[in-house]
Amino acid sequence: MPRYDKYSPIAGGFRAILAADLVFDGTGAMGPIVVSLDANGKVVIGTAGQSGGVGVLVKNVPMTPNLGSIAGQVNLAVPIGGRAGDVVDIMTSGEVVYDTAVLVAGTAYYCLAAQAATGALTATAPASGVTYHKVGYTAEATRLVVRFDRIIG
Repeated sequence: MPRYDKYSPIAGGFRAILAADLVFDGTGAMGPIVVSLDANGKVVIGTAGQSGGVGVLVKNVPMTPNLGSIAGQVNLAVPIGGRAGDVVDIMTSGEVVYDTAVLVAGTAYYCLAAQAATGALTATAPASGVTYHKVGYTAEATRLVVRFDRIIG
């Protein structure tokens, strides 16, 4: 599960409000993905918001206890948090770490125009003349160094 590791809330990002509920994959993990701001200044997934890409979101959400027959049992299908109106941290500079090696060490990561709707990261270098966001690079297969930047090719 990815998580923020080195992050300065003063110089490495900002906080903003979610425009809509986040969609979870059943484990409570979300990201890192590129996000933008809508016309109300709220966070939306992908780069198609009014602002274009503004940074990276990693949202690890605690799970609510199951209200079933076994008291205290965790229900992994029901996240709490990540809802419209919640305040989230958007990283522009810092580091994201993973528990296992899911990245390729020594590789630059981008968010291309093709990923505008999802904000997904790719190691595929952008074609000439394409507007894209350079998200950062990996120092290890488990560590993404974020240095978010918009580049017009």
